[in-house]
Amino acid sequence: MYSVLICDDSLVARKQVAKCLPQDWEVAIHFAKDGQEAVGALKEGKGQLLLLDLNMPVMDGYQTLQAIQSEGLNTKVVVISGDVQPEAHDRVKALGAVAFIRKPVSAAELHDVLTSNNLLEAEPESEIDTTPLDPDIRDCYQEITNIAMGRAGDHLARTLNVFVHLPIPNVNLIEVTELHMLLSDIETHERVSAVCQGFVGPGVQGEALCILSDSSLGDVAKILNISGDVDDQKQLELLMDAASILIGTCLSGIAEQLDVSFAQGQPVVLGQHRNISDIINTGKLKWRRTLAIEISYGLEGYNVVCELILLFTEASMEVMNYKLAHLLEDF
Repeated sequence: MYSVLICDDSLVARKQVAKCLPQDWEVAIHFAKDGQEAVGALKEGKGQLLLLDLNMPVMDGYQTLQAIQSEGLNTKVVVISGDVQPEAHDRVKALGAVAFIRKPVSAAELHDVLTSNNLLEAEPESEIDTTPLDPDIRDCYQEITNIAMGRAGDHLARTLNVFVHLPIPNVNLIEVTELHMLLSDIETHERVSAVCQGFVGPGVQGEALCILSDSSLGDVAKILNISGDVDDQKQLELLMDAASILIGTCLSGIAEQLDVSFAQGQPVVLGQHRNISDIINTGKLKWRRTLAIEISYGLEGYNVVCELILLFTEASMEVMNYKLAHLLEDF
């Protein structure tokens, strides 16, 4: 499988770039938070394509390009940076970058750059037997999720008195075993806490995961005016409150648009202060493939990122696709 390495010191920027990759492009995505990590990953064979930021600690983008040249590492480099000085363009081109994109990157611009530099042609046949989503159906899933997460974001904003950043939802049909890849942009050293809640409706069932990184908990406490130490019990209450708002409101919005109703099970704490791989192993799912809808909520002015992932069984898609197809006929 073709591999893409995204290098940026900002978690938000890494996620934004990843979401801008063509959704029908079967690639393995890897992440690095500075040039030193990127060079190490390239030496391990990760990153036939490197999407590289310039301004980073430890080893910046220019130093990374120099290291790639001096060590003869085999990769194509597209620089994505907020530094739009003409001199920056000239320097990265001289150091071997094939293209330069100004931040924030858009999916259309990235696709054009990948196409014009023949970088999409290197894609091999997928090794996994999956049925890609019809583009129109995918658009429908994204749009109904946009509406549902907007309602959830509004509820969260009014409850916490903050501005909530709403991203474009990421919709994929994946093997359950690929859940780790879906969440691979969460740092391997980052500890997280997570809640899982099952839901079921006529012909539709699935699981909702709400994941909050430990690094976010301090700012969440500030938002809620919680002073002093935030012990595990208070952290658990914060997580359960956020999960209740996001999962309940999002599912309600999706159900209303699909003209179904969901019954929600009791929320279950998958773990606190755990590695993301441990969290996913704890929540073993009983089906092989899943429709995964990933939503990342960020709070302006705070270091808070909350992941909401809705997982629908493959059998559920027959019912949902049928309803979405009828929605398309109305347009």
